[in-house]
Amino acid sequence: MEKYLDIILNSYSGYWRYLKNELIDIYHWDNYFYGLIGLSLLVWGLEILFPWRKNQPVFRKDFWLDTFYMFFNFFLLNLIVLIALSNTAAEIFNDILGFSGLHVSNFELFDIDVLPRWLGLFIFFLISDFVQWNTHRLLHRVPMLWNFHKVHHSVKEMGFAAHLRYHWMEPVVYNSLLYIPIAIIGGFDAQDVAIVHFFAIAIGHLNHANLGWDYGKLKYIFNNPKMHIWHHAKELPEHTKYGVNYGITLSTWDYIFRTDHIPSDGRDIELGFDEDENFPKDFLRQSIYPLKTKG
Repeated sequence: MEKYLDIILNSYSGYWRYLKNELIDIYHWDNYFYGLIGLSLLVWGLEILFPWRKNQPVFRKDFWLDTFYMFFNFFLLNLIVLIALSNTAAEIFNDILGFSGLHVSNFELFDIDVLPRWLGLFIFFLISDFVQWNTHRLLHRVPMLWNFHKVHHSVKEMGFAAHLRYHWMEPVVYNSLLYIPIAIIGGFDAQDVAIVHFFAIAIGHLNHANLGWDYGKLKYIFNNPKMHIWHHAKELPEHTKYGVNYGITLSTWDYIFRTDHIPSDGRDIELGFDEDENFPKDFLRQSIYPLKTKG
């Protein structure tokens, strides 16, 4: 137990030092803090220049709530929960294997270090996106998880910052499941994770933005605003009651597994879920809601 406590404390102190460096070192290529600000301003600018819903205000409904979620989930959440939990979970997993005389390396299928860097990065991207696509499906199909995911689907007007409106429990689920394939395919480093993660953030911002783009033929590869808005539709056919268009970065998985659904131009469809009028409207009550609601 003392070992796990040390991991938690070291995780907090390490991440706190990292966050302080992010605020100071503004010219570093992988500075997430200023990178997120720059990316958000860029996509917001595209919304202002090329609005799909022309009557939607620049400061749309819940704009400031979503902006708070964006910074809380991207930075403070890591400091409070995610880093310590992920590091501790990884150590517990290794200890369990150790009791049986095994180690993570025993499960490695191959090491991407032996591949060209571009190919290893591409494989990591495909694996992580597919795992996240399946995790997203679970969030819709498992009642307890759906109660957490409702926070994200409480968005009533889409905009770039809606991308990072989600309950703090979601990344715990995503990262816990993502650890398994990362553990069995060795060779990933922090830079690989950083590149793939920020690319996913960029696509996610665009998916939620007030933009009427589908990228032409590339819509069968990349998730896009015209596809993703149907994921947030309040009313869907009965056969799609668990949701549609689960893609995170890639739309390919939805087309392969037939969970794609774009019946028409979704520009003005109503967003949300059944009885969302009763869902809490502020951050604190939205955070508490899944914890006191039965699945």
